[in-house]
Amino acid sequence: MAHVPQIKIPATYMRGGTSKGVFFRLQDLPPSCQVPGAARDQLFMRVIGSPDPYSAHIDGMGGATSSTSKCVILSKSSQPDHDVDYLYGQVSIDKAFVDWSGNCGNLSTGAGAFAIHAGLVDPARIPDNGVCVVRIWQANIQKTIIAHVPVSNGQVQETGDFELDGVTFPAAEIVLEFLDPSDDGEEGGSMFPTGNLVDDLEVPGVGTFKATMITAGIPTVFVNAEDIGYQGTELREAINGDPQQLARFEQIRVAGALRMGLIKTAAEAATRQHTPKIAFVSKPKSYQASSGKTVESGEVDLLVRALSMGKLHHAMMGTCAVAIGTAAAIPGTLVNLAAGGGEREAVRFGHPSGTLRVGAEAKLVDGEWTVTKAIMSRSARILMEGWVRVPGDSF
Repeated sequence: MAHVPQIKIPATYMRGGTSKGVFFRLQDLPPSCQVPGAARDQLFMRVIGSPDPYSAHIDGMGGATSSTSKCVILSKSSQPDHDVDYLYGQVSIDKAFVDWSGNCGNLSTGAGAFAIHAGLVDPARIPDNGVCVVRIWQANIQKTIIAHVPVSNGQVQETGDFELDGVTFPAAEIVLEFLDPSDDGEEGGSMFPTGNLVDDLEVPGVGTFKATMITAGIPTVFVNAEDIGYQGTELREAINGDPQQLARFEQIRVAGALRMGLIKTAAEAATRQHTPKIAFVSKPKSYQASSGKTVESGEVDLLVRALSMGKLHHAMMGTCAVAIGTAAAIPGTLVNLAAGGGEREAVRFGHPSGTLRVGAEAKLVDGEWTVTKAIMSRSARILMEGWVRVPGDSF
């Protein structure tokens, strides 16, 4: 029996922040995949190795976690005063779909570096030595991200001594600025879709919880750890091995999505796993991070744990960090109260892998809170480059 042979597509496998994914230039994709649609989704699922009933991604580039089931497309920007358009696809591990509803803050770091590597930035804007300011148009959420990428001898400087909890080895620091992150560009609503800093969120069959529901970086539902029976010091094993608790988190997430107007029916949540995120916060406590390092209560302003694609994240999603920094800057949110209340321009929070500092500039304008930008530091590096191969009839 004749079978269609494999084809090869130029691709780069990159780590960005605490995530990694397969990066493509739009022009290198097969013609049917250069436009949104079923062919592109099928290609990305085959590249990653999804859907996989074994949840292992043995037959693909994915790593069977939300942090490693990702694909990115970059192209020269269609927007004025931007260098590149960056489109991000979160590939479901066990279901046949790709979620395009949000951004990946961690891979935004990789997008800035890859834009230079891939020849998508005007050479005149790249210094021989110094910092290249890459102006990224985040196409999923219609927002601008500025990446400050270090350059040595005209090439991206990847090695360095910047340490990021959740990443094993040090690398060069890349500073990210998320401009005007307080609206996801999709629903066109305010930063607080319900109009409140704190709501009573009723979750059918589960209970009613205080919640801060915010759209900044990525739509996020924050609840208090103690209200749902946690300390805020939990690591992945304490939650991801408990199907009953994961199901409860999903019920809270769905209730939040409905309340935020992100979905119209609960059934829609099954095809929108990437957003909103669900996170729980608590006041500072000492705990042992997943690396074995002790995080002392005095080192952090608060603790945050967040779930992505139905599982507790091993560190913190970059977009969720933007939501944390933004909510912390606004007096009265659950995040702000967990950090001690009052006005603040930055917080350092504890997550399962360690700590992270994020800053945000918030102000009250005509009775509504707005955020001009959120800032944090990450790192990125190429792990492998060449071609990714898939069966020619897989898309």
